[in-house]
Amino acid sequence: MGKDFTSALRPAIVMTILFAALLGIAYPLAMTGIGQAIFPHQANGSLVEANGRVIGSEVVGQAFVSDRYFQTRPSAAGKGYDGLASSGSNLGPTSQALADRVKVDVAKRRAEGVMGAMPADLVTASGSGLDPDLSPEAALAQVARVARVRGLDVEQVRALVVAHTQDSVLGDPHINVLALNRALDALTK
Repeated sequence: MGKDFTSALRPAIVMTILFAALLGIAYPLAMTGIGQAIFPHQANGSLVEANGRVIGSEVVGQAFVSDRYFQTRPSAAGKGYDGLASSGSNLGPTSQALADRVKVDVAKRRAEGVMGAMPADLVTASGSGLDPDLSPEAALAQVARVARVRGLDVEQVRALVVAHTQDSVLGDPHINVLALNRALDALTK
């Protein structure tokens, strides 16, 4: 029986080492190399630069605190858009903590001038807490504030929102907030 055990142990150890090297080293290196060769922009985080400095990412949301900008969704990631704490809040629809947080966010948006039906993505976080996009309705709800603060015509800002609305193959139309705010800055320079 001892000989059977040792003769079975050697192939098990060899296979464990082989698959650890193959799946833990070779495969990740190959995928990283292919990603860098075929999709270098995406493989490096879809970073956006301005004046030689990284200002954000196309695929990770960030907070815009000035009233001069379109605001993003609330973030459930850490203390706000912390990529190391990416996750949803896991608060369900019957959670009092979620209801209290949403009430605060609704009051904040009303104080900013959002009238009528409140778009859900202005007061609720995404699953990752790092969503870079808004619905067209959420962006349009902020047009009056942005136009007022920047001294622009409301229709000019509304047209900018419409121009930045992207259709999606599998989902609803969306607007990348960083791209919209960059276009807004270019418009007012």
